[in-house]
Amino acid sequence: MVCPSCNTETGSTSTFCPHCGTKTSTGAAAAAIPAQQGGLSENAAGAIAYITFIPAILFLIMEPYNRSSFVRFHSWQSIFLGIAVIAVNLVLGIIPVIGWIIAPLLSIGFLIVWVIVLIKASKGERYKLPFIGNLAEQQAK
Repeated sequence: MVCPSCNTETGSTSTFCPHCGTKTSTGAAAAAIPAQQGGLSENAAGAIAYITFIPAILFLIMEPYNRSSFVRFHSWQSIFLGIAVIAVNLVLGIIPVIGWIIAPLLSIGFLIVWVIVLIKASKGERYKLPFIGNLAEQQAK
């Protein structure tokens, strides 16, 4: 099978292109990603990785999820997003008054971003956040 986006050979059973991450099949076959041996589909595992650090780290070390580029990408992006949230909140917590006013607003923004990536992963999309997505993609290779 050839990727419709980058024209790279993907193999007959690949759901996502190993080169660019685009879905390779369309229609009903693309919507139903088969369950892994552990019982979770790639979509479910990718979405669960965003819940906290713990599932993201577990998916990086557990078979068969650590073999899936899709699950590894979302696990790394989840970890990097969590680190960014913690770092921004620590820095803004140190800055008197202005930081304390900006922190809740940015927290709402991070919440919205978190919901977006959670939904995108559950739909089987490899949605890359600016900066963080590139780091996650490098780690997922």
